[in-house]
Amino acid sequence: MLDGLNILDTPPEAEFETIIACAQRLLGTKIALLSLVGEDRQWFKAKRGLDASETPRAHSFCAHAIRDDGLLVVPDATRDPRFADNPLVLGAPHIRFYAGVPIRATDPAMPERSYPMGTVCVIDDQPRTLSPDEATVLCELGHLAESLLSARALAARASILAQERGAAMQRLDITHRQFRQAERMANIGSWRLTLDDNRTEWSDQIYAIHGMALGVKPGLEEALAFYPPAARSQVVDALGRTIETGVPFSVETDFVTAQGAIRRICSMGELELRDGKAVAVIGVMQDITIRYRMEQQLRHSARRDDLTGLANRAYFNETLDEALATARRQDTRLALALIDLDHFKTINDTQGHLAGDAVLRQVATCLGAEYLAGTFAARLGGDEFVLLITRDTALQDLTGLLDRLARDLRRLGGTGEDGMTVSATIGAAWLDREVRDRSDLLHHADIALYEAKRARRGTVSVYRRSAG
Repeated sequence: MLDGLNILDTPPEAEFETIIACAQRLLGTKIALLSLVGEDRQWFKAKRGLDASETPRAHSFCAHAIRDDGLLVVPDATRDPRFADNPLVLGAPHIRFYAGVPIRATDPAMPERSYPMGTVCVIDDQPRTLSPDEATVLCELGHLAESLLSARALAARASILAQERGAAMQRLDITHRQFRQAERMANIGSWRLTLDDNRTEWSDQIYAIHGMALGVKPGLEEALAFYPPAARSQVVDALGRTIETGVPFSVETDFVTAQGAIRRICSMGELELRDGKAVAVIGVMQDITIRYRMEQQLRHSARRDDLTGLANRAYFNETLDEALATARRQDTRLALALIDLDHFKTINDTQGHLAGDAVLRQVATCLGAEYLAGTFAARLGGDEFVLLITRDTALQDLTGLLDRLARDLRRLGGTGEDGMTVSATIGAAWLDREVRDRSDLLHHADIALYEAKRARRGTVSVYRRSAG
């Protein structure tokens, strides 16, 4: 069950760190942990006062705690036969006192069933007892951690997080304040839409995400106005399907704050039933702008050549495979041109790599010319470039198009000390019956490229079967 949460070995998260900081501070112990117990180890999702990130399950106090439904308290481990010879008692961190409350995860396939997965626990190197009030605090913090983990595992039932939080707010004031702090740090808020009057109810963080003052009560139409038209349609459709079918929804869309800032949000919701009748849609919303932009940046970086900004080899291979499949499916034409710079090494050797880099960037500029619009250019590495051509108007006179490109590339500024000027030799190939896959097409273009080099550098050659 724990593996299904996809939480082991993940980076620290503010909301879990806040819970454990609260446990350490309120109960006055040296160590506080959110421990997740796996098959052969216990791993700490959040920790205070301990350097280790995990310990063997065989040494784990928490493995004992999750066997019971209630709170496990060990006033003095040296006097408890279960733990007296434990390496964590005999050696660092010299555990004497332990108190842990088990936390459980709901089985998504059977929501009425749950499984123990870890504990919220506090540890000290001095013997002590746990007062009833302290036990209540620890149990409440355990419930809070369990709610957050369950919300992670059951995205479709994310609104339970808000309900659990509300219950915790009533039971323990300090837990309420710490949870509100966690909500702000995670930028997550809860919402409710009543179906009889389309009235909305928002938590404080929903107001913050919208950039609105607390207390305003927007209706559904006002709330939807924060979404651009395409995103608004997506949200309306998702709400409609949930109301009609009862199936929870999850959408990730663009969003515009009251101040006009463009953000990215993730919203999840499900029906609230009363006596078997749908009365509201409840859910949560998170501002994921930073994560989304980082993912977009990483995705772009993973596909682009740093120096030229062109597609890299991996992105080109992916694009070519898709283009080949489309061309075969739709019975359309396609051609590929390999571009190899002539005398480029001379520029690097005589003028230095900065001059060589400048030439490579000029090549990228040439490949972005208006007459090449609709083609796909990439740098394969070194002084090798490639052009994928699928546009009909470009394919009508492939040789003329590539001759023009070769002329443009001869105008590049690089000239070696021996007077040699950078030019480009181009070998092209058509998609035909001989081509089974990407490798065949590249091989044909490569044959044409070397035919052109043997004839005269700076020229264009198109693959013919006789050339091979």
